[in-house]
Amino acid sequence: MTKNNNVQEPEINVGEALSKTEKFFETYKKPMLYTIAAIVIVGAIALAYYQFIHLPKQQEAMGQTFAAEAAFRANDFEKALNGDGNTMGFKQVIDEYGAKAGEAVYFYAGVCELHLGNFAEAIKYFDQYKGSDPIMAARAIGCKGDAYSSMNELEKAAAEYVKAAKSADNLLAAGYLKKAGIVYEELGKSAEALKMYEEIKTKYPKSPEGFEINKYISRIQATK
Repeated sequence: MTKNNNVQEPEINVGEALSKTEKFFETYKKPMLYTIAAIVIVGAIALAYYQFIHLPKQQEAMGQTFAAEAAFRANDFEKALNGDGNTMGFKQVIDEYGAKAGEAVYFYAGVCELHLGNFAEAIKYFDQYKGSDPIMAARAIGCKGDAYSSMNELEKAAAEYVKAAKSADNLLAAGYLKKAGIVYEELGKSAEALKMYEEIKTKYPKSPEGFEINKYISRIQATK
């Protein structure tokens, strides 16, 4: 009898489990079907939006930047920023399309404002730039430093140059470190300036700045 009970117990358990599963699906069949249908519908709507609205709008936005980019390359920063009445500038592209035109439009607009002497506006655009390219990101930060320097906000300028150097972490970093050092000298912070110059000498000796950095170091050491 004991053996028979041991053999039958799993059969009874399996039967009970199947019965519970059937009851579960019977009870929740409609809600589950509704949920699946809702997921399918939402997915279809999202795909349709991307294919028929987002993607064409993105292509249109990027197409509108061609004339502005051409003016930018020609150093016509006024036209690149504001357009010429027939073609859009970066400012209008940003107002109309935002980041759909690509993150670079914020960088270009910031550089245009910087060259046109609109430093506060330039900083706003650089702050909006969220591109993933490390070189462009470092340049945006460095340009913020240029804007602050032009506004005579030297502490902020130095901080941005140091940040740009850390972001670049290559030979380009030497240029930002040198700018930071010069600003620190203007602020009377010789120790901080010397630190910037010595970092160039140690980490980036083969950069253009590295070849002449000894004279900057010697200048500070001579004043001690």
